[in-house]
Amino acid sequence: MDWKDKAILITGGTGSFGKKFTKILLAEKNPKKVIIFSRDELKQHEMRVAGYNDPRLRYFIGDVRDRERLVRAMHGVDIVVHAAALKQVPACEYNPMEAIKTNIIGTSNVVEAALDVGVEKVLALSTDKAVNPVNLYGATKLAAEKLVIQSNAYAAGKATRYSCVRYGNVVGSRGSVVPLFLKQRASGKVTITDDRMTRFWLSLEQGVHFVINCIEQMEGGEVFVPKIPSTTIIDLAKAIAPEAEIDIIGIRPGEKLHEVLISEDEARGTVERDGMFIVKPPETLWKRDMTYQGESLPDGFRYSSDNNSEWLDLDGIKQFVAPFEKLFMAGKLEG
Repeated sequence: MDWKDKAILITGGTGSFGKKFTKILLAEKNPKKVIIFSRDELKQHEMRVAGYNDPRLRYFIGDVRDRERLVRAMHGVDIVVHAAALKQVPACEYNPMEAIKTNIIGTSNVVEAALDVGVEKVLALSTDKAVNPVNLYGATKLAAEKLVIQSNAYAAGKATRYSCVRYGNVVGSRGSVVPLFLKQRASGKVTITDDRMTRFWLSLEQGVHFVINCIEQMEGGEVFVPKIPSTTIIDLAKAIAPEAEIDIIGIRPGEKLHEVLISEDEARGTVERDGMFIVKPPETLWKRDMTYQGESLPDGFRYSSDNNSEWLDLDGIKQFVAPFEKLFMAGKLEG
């Protein structure tokens, strides 16, 4: 795929992922134009003055809740990366309708606007919390996934294709536990909700490159899941603050002990490729000779952070966290 003549729009473009995606895309793929679509003028200004002032960049103020604004922003756009979401679990629990408006209705607006203006590809970012959701955030992301995948049926006679990427924690992103542990280290005490907990981990760079790879190979209808390592939350705390006392404070409402990226039921319709799994759509009402090539998974397969075949030990975690520790010490890591 040649990116040089492509115009890309990213919703939620001022977030941790959006900024890293923009930086890597401009440096490695040299697209014609990248549009940052977000609702916060201050974050757009801060992004611009922080060095994101490339002539190929455009800044569009708008909200995914506003379908007409999305239609206007997508004119002439070839690829949409949908990263905008309300993602803080407690905030979504306390403000359920706001989460629904942004994560579900906002996603519906994105897919409909893209279809109306003839966007080639839409790739939406999802989360492990969409698998067997236990909180409202996960439920909204599950609904968003279903909206995106099934929109391929609406686009049966047109060129627009829709797929999703689903992955776990991104080290050092907003809301990550890494900045929290780094801050708590100075006090000599690190808080953990449950010492049995495990998590998947990947870096922002890995997430961005995975998304770019998926855009290049998507046919429409896939949910792409990367193969990434796991860690125990105890090992993460020990790697970041080895001298600190660990305080177990109890699991929070809506929090899981282990993350699941592919459930046993989904695994029956999932294939494995190098570096990834692909969850195939349960039914393809669109007739496009989709291949979704890969190796089938064994019966009972479940891709979760506690039964993963790849684990980070203390040294591996330290290597993962080291770049973010430097940013934290320099006051540049976002919490």
